[in-house]
Amino acid sequence: MRRASNPLNLLDRSRPPGIIIWSLAWPTILEQVLQVTVTYVDSAMVGSLGAHATAAIAVPTSTIWLVNGWMNAFAIGFSVLMARNLGAGNLQRARQVTKQALFTSVFFGLTLTLLFVLVARHLPAWIGAEDDVQLLAAQYYHYIALGYLPNLVMILISTLLRCSGDSKKALYLNGLNNILNICFNLFFIFKTIPIGPFQVQGLGLGVKGAAMATSISVTITAILLLMILLATDNPIRIRLRGPFSYEKSIQKSALRLGIPVALERSTLSFGQIVFTKMVGTLGTTALAAHFLANTAESITYLPPSGFATAATTLVAQSLGGNDKTLAKKFANLCTLWGTLLMSFMGLMLYLFAPNLMRFFTSDMAVIALGTTVLRIEAFAEPAFGLSMLAFGVFRGAGDTRRPFFISIAGMWLLRLPLAYVLLKTTSLGLLGVWIAMASDLTLRGIICLVQYRRFTWLDSWKETH
Repeated sequence: MRRASNPLNLLDRSRPPGIIIWSLAWPTILEQVLQVTVTYVDSAMVGSLGAHATAAIAVPTSTIWLVNGWMNAFAIGFSVLMARNLGAGNLQRARQVTKQALFTSVFFGLTLTLLFVLVARHLPAWIGAEDDVQLLAAQYYHYIALGYLPNLVMILISTLLRCSGDSKKALYLNGLNNILNICFNLFFIFKTIPIGPFQVQGLGLGVKGAAMATSISVTITAILLLMILLATDNPIRIRLRGPFSYEKSIQKSALRLGIPVALERSTLSFGQIVFTKMVGTLGTTALAAHFLANTAESITYLPPSGFATAATTLVAQSLGGNDKTLAKKFANLCTLWGTLLMSFMGLMLYLFAPNLMRFFTSDMAVIALGTTVLRIEAFAEPAFGLSMLAFGVFRGAGDTRRPFFISIAGMWLLRLPLAYVLLKTTSLGLLGVWIAMASDLTLRGIICLVQYRRFTWLDSWKETH
């Protein structure tokens, strides 16, 4: 076996911390740009089929976020544990964590697939979608759920590579996934595809085709990522052949890290499902505007996502090397830069909200409503960015419980009750729902700032042993 080497020593004190942060952050930010671009194109393609098609995709979106949250929690639990061992110089242990994570993902992925193929049959009716939307929504989610196993593998390996310090391979492969998704979308969604003077025959499957394209894309990407993990030089390269010993201590530590993240994502996603149910009572126009505005807002997540990932990796490896001073320095810089950039993105969101909505749909009622709610949300973006960065720091330190409790406070004690009251006592409609959302994000940012500045997260890792 060739000698594996880390392409970048993240704990090298001879390198300025800012350079190390940017080396990790920019590939993740670019990867997020590609993903958001594909989401935009995907939504625009489906949006061209009409408001009912858009509403059909909106119905399972919150549930998809829920499952993706569980997948990311699974990946974070094992990846932070792996990064901690890399920082401590325990390479063999880091590889054992990686191998155990991969085997465990097969069982978890199959469970998710079987469970949510069944859920897909009943979710649209429970959400309260209109009758002509329910069938489209059920078909869409059925094919999304069929791709959950490869999707989990893709998320796991990408997260492991990032936390090992190799964010470029994850960028390249996830970029390929996005390109494949667009190409398959064209072929599966539309009956004819104009290419210059020619017309290429497509399958014309509409909403169902968009889901099939997504699942096929993630399957191809997962296979390629697995090949990279097994066949290229990297710190966590593993071999599937040979004896495999299951270690309860690894599973226990990964669960202690991952379960609070899963509960946090569940808290938010179940709240989003209830949120979607509230919006569903307002009609197809409000549901389409809500979905497209959420999609448009995702562009503002780009900077904090990159810096939060960098913070998780750098804090985990620094504390693994027992260097609290370096961990604090990395955390402060990531949080500052990410929050400033998120604030700038909030300003852009306010200014260009109409343009973003027009990109997705030509329905003037949907555009007008979506523009208004996006401008409400723009004021909460700085606080939202701060919370995303703080959560990344907390997770890297092994403190995955704190984000969970903060999420509960924002979603269940403020957002949902306030949205319910505004819907029942005012005529604000969707505006009231988004005012409640902005209030939640602002409160979350304030709580995160107070908790972060206490620096108790520096000693959180001992709780995972």
